[in-house]
Amino acid sequence: MEVITNYYHSLLFENNGDAMSALKDLKVLDLSRILAGPFGTQILADLGAEVWKVESPWGDDTRGWGPPFMGTESAYYLSANRGKKSIIVNLRDEKGQKIIKDLAEKADVFVENFKVGNLARFGLDYESISTLNPQIIYASVTGFGQTGPRAPEPGYDAALQAMTGVMSVTGETDGGPTKVGAAWVDIMTGLTSTIGILSALHERSLSGKAQHVDVSLFDVGIACMANIAQSYLATGEAPGRIGNAHPQVAPYQDFTASDGNFMTAANNDNQFRRMCETVGKPELAEDTRFLSNADRVKNRKELESLLNTQFVEKPKSHWISALQEAGLTVTSINTLDEVFKDPQAKARNSLWQVDHPSLGKIDLLGSALQHLSRTPAQPTSHPPLLGEHTTDVMKNVLGMDEQKIKELISSEVIKGK
Repeated sequence: MEVITNYYHSLLFENNGDAMSALKDLKVLDLSRILAGPFGTQILADLGAEVWKVESPWGDDTRGWGPPFMGTESAYYLSANRGKKSIIVNLRDEKGQKIIKDLAEKADVFVENFKVGNLARFGLDYESISTLNPQIIYASVTGFGQTGPRAPEPGYDAALQAMTGVMSVTGETDGGPTKVGAAWVDIMTGLTSTIGILSALHERSLSGKAQHVDVSLFDVGIACMANIAQSYLATGEAPGRIGNAHPQVAPYQDFTASDGNFMTAANNDNQFRRMCETVGKPELAEDTRFLSNADRVKNRKELESLLNTQFVEKPKSHWISALQEAGLTVTSINTLDEVFKDPQAKARNSLWQVDHPSLGKIDLLGSALQHLSRTPAQPTSHPPLLGEHTTDVMKNVLGMDEQKIKELISSEVIKGK
């Protein structure tokens, strides 16, 4: 098995040729910054697309979001910009706007996350760009979408977690509302924008027509409330916070062993019976309070107390081993250092190492799409330095000669290496 795994990884991470890239012919003009937009375009880059990341002279805001930093590069920026080419273009200058338009004519996808209406001032909105390139897929990633009374407002992850109900159901029952530790709405919006872009590209292959992909943090935040929001629609009652427990399944939460907490779940009656037998309380499976999942959800607190009475008698390692042997899902509650020490993380290549021009070899989070059998996501290049590829893109994509590039640099239309 180890030989097979090593062979697989050698194919995946040593051969970065175009033959293994699902999106190798795709050109993406990326005017997004912060997280939602860049997270989505990084997925496209990992799948082989050429992504031109357009930045202001001071760069993507996240370049300065820290600590922590690795050298002069912020960890935040490094997390969402792998595999792109950074160019600095002054969008307020007409010559800069012309450069963006010229790139748009050569692009398949245009991604932006400006406030609604801002790019129209520069002739870079969907209507203008689709006139120049009738086949372009233009994706707008905003706080509230292109329509509705709040469309002009900016939107940020924490605010949208609050607004779309995420915080109302996150946290302990007797505590205050809590946001998810990661930028949950931003990340889900990045994923959704990628799905929208790929869907539009597929439809374009059939119709040959352009399309505007309008994705908002607001829409995504509501849609991703999923079963919790549907429960409200079914009952008319807004659910509250229940800590680490599942709102519709019990037992499905953290429990307390003698040396700390762990997570486990019994998703059906058979699993619950096995859990009861494992903890030495088989009679709980016959208790009328716990006969069905609905009963267990209704009497969650009593069940939690009875199980914890057993769990607290032995350490986490005992219960994890015993519950796994019984065929149940169970895990320790890991800190990130423990996450990356897990043999499964190594087996699944959860960290990618890339060469960085100023930092040397650095570890980045691997793509969850790296296990496609023929066209896996793969590391292509480092998160770019600010303006690292300006000259390269001007010369090799737009065909500018050195004199023209020097003129644009001296007039501060562009800037970079």
